[in-house]
Amino acid sequence: MSEKSTDTPKWSIVGPGLVVAATGVGAADLIATTVAGSLYGYALLWSVVIGCIMKVVLVEGAGRYTLATGNTIFEGWASLGKWTSVYFGPYIVIWGFVYGAAAMAGTGLALYSLFPQLSVAVWGIISGILGLIMVWSGRYDRFEKILTFFVLLMFVTMVIAAAFTLPNLGEVLSGLVPVIPEGSIINILSVAGGVGGTITLAAYGYWLREKGWETPKFMRVMRIDNQVAYLVTGIFVVATLIVGAELLYSANIAIGGGDQGMVDLANVLASRYGDFMGKLFLFGFWAAAFSSLIGVWNGVSLMFADFAGEMRKLPHGHIERGSKGKAYKAYILWLTFPPMVMLFLGQPVYLILAYGVLGALFMPFMSVTLLWILNTDRVPREWRNGPITNILLLLCTLAFAALAINQVWSAIARVF
Repeated sequence: MSEKSTDTPKWSIVGPGLVVAATGVGAADLIATTVAGSLYGYALLWSVVIGCIMKVVLVEGAGRYTLATGNTIFEGWASLGKWTSVYFGPYIVIWGFVYGAAAMAGTGLALYSLFPQLSVAVWGIISGILGLIMVWSGRYDRFEKILTFFVLLMFVTMVIAAAFTLPNLGEVLSGLVPVIPEGSIINILSVAGGVGGTITLAAYGYWLREKGWETPKFMRVMRIDNQVAYLVTGIFVVATLIVGAELLYSANIAIGGGDQGMVDLANVLASRYGDFMGKLFLFGFWAAAFSSLIGVWNGVSLMFADFAGEMRKLPHGHIERGSKGKAYKAYILWLTFPPMVMLFLGQPVYLILAYGVLGALFMPFMSVTLLWILNTDRVPREWRNGPITNILLLLCTLAFAALAINQVWSAIARVF
């Protein structure tokens, strides 16, 4: 009997929450956390906790809206006016093109570091095509099993790497006391903002639907699923910070920017603890990068299919608005093949600027729209926000707005 036909929720620790968290934690987030550890030791550990709380609040809001109304998050955004589509349409198209290249390059770099017989670009292309094959059918049960494997791989490798550094538990715990070292504001925002996702947070409601959790009776299991997922993510990111603090901060070692920083860190591990540890860490890096790739190939494609269906004014639940429709497959192709050009020719300057600006605005967009939607009659009264949730969402909005301003400024500075 399928989950959709049962009278009671199917309880499962591994669910859409772990999928959204695993998809959101990519190489860029690992770098931000590692750099924070290398610069400030454990002083910013508290920001990891804050980041997890913020993501729990945002993902819970998206999930609560979906379960309480039966609508998708994009249908909720569309109810606020056409301006949401004016922003979201260009964003998801440009984001997909640039992210596709970045995801394949990151995964390719991890595989090249392990198996240098092929180039980064070739490994990236292979990764993109493998991602396409894994999600093309739209079968959520298979997709969830694949993500679970990669989550276990990345979690185990990073925790082992952290354990090998023999961290001082007293110093680790001291990092839970909020302090703001001089010049650390951007690092704090990057660590807190990078714990588990951007646009993929909004995909949570679509994965709930694919799982078969579609009504308010799944509200409690959804919340537990979400909390467990970000607990696992928090431990993983803390382990990353420990590696950065113990290996880099204490020895005053600098690592490269972008995905190359993860390779540099693997080399530090190899020189300190042997080649096995270096290779193990690279496998964890690859698992984090590839889980993000296939998560986006599935989740954001579901969002695009819903957006395309809304633009075509197709009714709620229409097959073309889901994983069996043409738009879902078209967006997977968009993520996979056009971005391959960027692996060889580099990144177009103004496209990267648009990507940076539109992407920076997404998290404030999500928190503001959730505040709006979840406090109005778009949601049954019993499932609307309480005072604490509103305060937390407001704090999320302020934090992500500050990070957005910095990201927009950085994007403009890189271009000009």
